[in-house]
Amino acid sequence: MSRKMKDSGVEWIGEIPEEWEIRKLASISKTITDFVASGSFASLNENVKYIDTPDYAMLVRTVDLSNSSNTKKVYIDKHAYEFLANSNLFGGELVLSNIGSVGNVFLYEPLYERASLAPNAIMMRMKESNRFYYYWLLSPLVNNALKRLGSNAVQAKFNKTQLRQFLVARPSLKEQSRIANYLDIKVAEIDHIIAKTQASIEEYKRYKQSIITEAVTKGLDPNVPMKDSGIEWIGEIPEDWEITSVKSKYRLVTGFTPDTENPNYYDDNGYVWVNISDLSNDRYIVDSKKKISDLAIKECKGNLIKKGSLLYSFKLSVGQVSFAGNDLYTNEAIASFIEDESINLNFFYYMSSFAIIQNANENIYGAKLLNQQLIKNAKIVFPPLNEQQKIANFLDKKVAEIDHIISKKEQLINNLESYKKSLIYEVVTGKKEVI
Repeated sequence: MSRKMKDSGVEWIGEIPEEWEIRKLASISKTITDFVASGSFASLNENVKYIDTPDYAMLVRTVDLSNSSNTKKVYIDKHAYEFLANSNLFGGELVLSNIGSVGNVFLYEPLYERASLAPNAIMMRMKESNRFYYYWLLSPLVNNALKRLGSNAVQAKFNKTQLRQFLVARPSLKEQSRIANYLDIKVAEIDHIIAKTQASIEEYKRYKQSIITEAVTKGLDPNVPMKDSGIEWIGEIPEDWEITSVKSKYRLVTGFTPDTENPNYYDDNGYVWVNISDLSNDRYIVDSKKKISDLAIKECKGNLIKKGSLLYSFKLSVGQVSFAGNDLYTNEAIASFIEDESINLNFFYYMSSFAIIQNANENIYGAKLLNQQLIKNAKIVFPPLNEQQKIANFLDKKVAEIDHIISKKEQLINNLESYKKSLIYEVVTGKKEVI
């Protein structure tokens, strides 16, 4: 027999089981608090001093609760911990980001012996199941409604008063527990598959890079005579290959940035002008977010980059490489290698992304910021032209095969994430009954 449902009266919740209630968070929570609940800004500044080495307690930020975070931790002394007694964390609390990354929800698991909540977050303890309401707030339509609480501000944010009025479904405590237990198991199973798939993707990426590195530094024939390259990170190379500099083989052209304060230099219907933000994993770049005008090109004497040239970013996204899919212009953070009959740019496409950075690692600039001179002087491997072509053809095929596998795995992750969100929503709103 199907479960009897009723209209919740809330559009973004939809139908709920007949015996469930819709309540405000304030009525079912024991605590809704934050960092500033312990005193005025002046008293907080006086009593709470941030420490960057381990101390009596940790000040927990939402960034610390993200699995992707590698940020340095923040600590506080005993006095500050006791002063912040209203927002101390012990484990099991719900932590919500309420400024900036609105919609991030965490179930706090202890990260340190003692901990207290940092600014820009709200902590909740429920009268009933914290785990059920963790999943409730994670479910897509509910989470979107949470984000809308802060959508009227210049910077996305909401406060404790708004959160207390937020509507939630309330099953019986027994059903809350049953739902939380079910989702703990199901979500863990899905996350385990996602983690294994992500690890597999990283392995394939490393495998792809190893194939590229091997091909462009050792060639395709394992039986050819070898010689010492004289460069530690390259090792031996085929006997008839050269070690040379980028400038001796490739012609490099740099871009320009017209005065951003001059609106006459920019035109939505103008010429493609590629910035680092336009570069992607796509092999060919054909368009840009910003376009420049004839006036900008004339007054700034911009260099036209012909279709087929290789674009190499040497600031910020260092080592990002793409081909120009059309005639275009670039900004000064991109170096363009010009097509020439005596070279094979497709071979250089595979080699340049890591070879130039490897050279940069050996100088004071490091790999986060290069300059034209470093690029021009970078030492590279240069096989005979016919062998460049063979290597490029081989890598085109192998890389395409690996990228296809990676793409399928990434799609699997997307599908699993979508399924997880759908499952959570169906269960926490009672549309899927857990027995």
